[in-house]
Amino acid sequence: MCTAATYKTKDFYFGRTLDYEFSYGDEVVITPRNYNLTYRFATGPVPVAKNYAIIGMAYVTDDYPLYYDAINEVGLGMAGLNFVGNAYYREKEEGRDNVAQFEFIPWILRQCASVKEAREKLANINITNEPYSDKLPLAQLHWIIADKDEAITVESTKDGINVYDNPVGVLTNNPPFKEQMFALNNYMSLSPKDPVNSFSSKLGLSRYSRGMGAIGLPGDLSSQSRFVRVAFTKMNSLSGDSEEESVSQFFHILGSVDQQRGCCNVGDDKYEITIYTSCCNTDKGLYYYTTYDNHQITAVDMHKEDLDSDKLIRYSLIKTEQINYQNQAQ
Repeated sequence: MCTAATYKTKDFYFGRTLDYEFSYGDEVVITPRNYNLTYRFATGPVPVAKNYAIIGMAYVTDDYPLYYDAINEVGLGMAGLNFVGNAYYREKEEGRDNVAQFEFIPWILRQCASVKEAREKLANINITNEPYSDKLPLAQLHWIIADKDEAITVESTKDGINVYDNPVGVLTNNPPFKEQMFALNNYMSLSPKDPVNSFSSKLGLSRYSRGMGAIGLPGDLSSQSRFVRVAFTKMNSLSGDSEEESVSQFFHILGSVDQQRGCCNVGDDKYEITIYTSCCNTDKGLYYYTTYDNHQITAVDMHKEDLDSDKLIRYSLIKTEQINYQNQAQ
């Protein structure tokens, strides 16, 4: 499925993997401030005074960007991850801010500068069960919203809208976020340091390898195991604070849950793979990505575009592996 994470050095980084068996045709898409992005339940003209520009990965249909993940120009990031079987959306309700599931990411990012502001908007939200079209059924999702100071998880279930503090800055798919966090209690003995023998003082047990402090860290592809693995990797991760070191380390963090073709059979000879991995520098408005067949990091800088434009700015993904032949004849 998918995994999202945050990382902070000198700047703040936000990104995710998208794991699935096929792609709709993903692109890096910039929605400028003056792009007329309408909302399904808006009454009257949509105000543009606080329409922050956003950049992210999206599928564009009818000139409408359906975002998987994105950041805005003032440092807020948001991603939607599959939450099948638990997500529940409602009919339109009077007196609430009715937001269709497919427009939730731009609805938050275009008007909120921080998680604090997003919390305020979430207090009156109703995420509706209105699909984008007959050809694009409702995606069952939950979301992570993060800035340099904090992260939250948002889940719309039969119990209502639940907003959870997310102190690890990580999200996968199922189970619900409370259960993902609770499962970390099972791994509190893990450590990046060498273990000591607490098994028995009567046995002369000894270390025979580096990395034994992390024995028990789950290595399977389930969403709960990926949550534990990325949480452990991220919480113990160290790097320099340069852009190159920070971005490299972020891709290594999410690389701990990379899915290889053939290892997750979803039936009919289809296999879930990591279609793309993203990393956003929210301070600089840089969107980095790799794809399954192209491990060279590609970047798009939103601030090199006209953010006052009224048209979408779109970049097709570079999917072919880029190999640097170091000793190639000149």
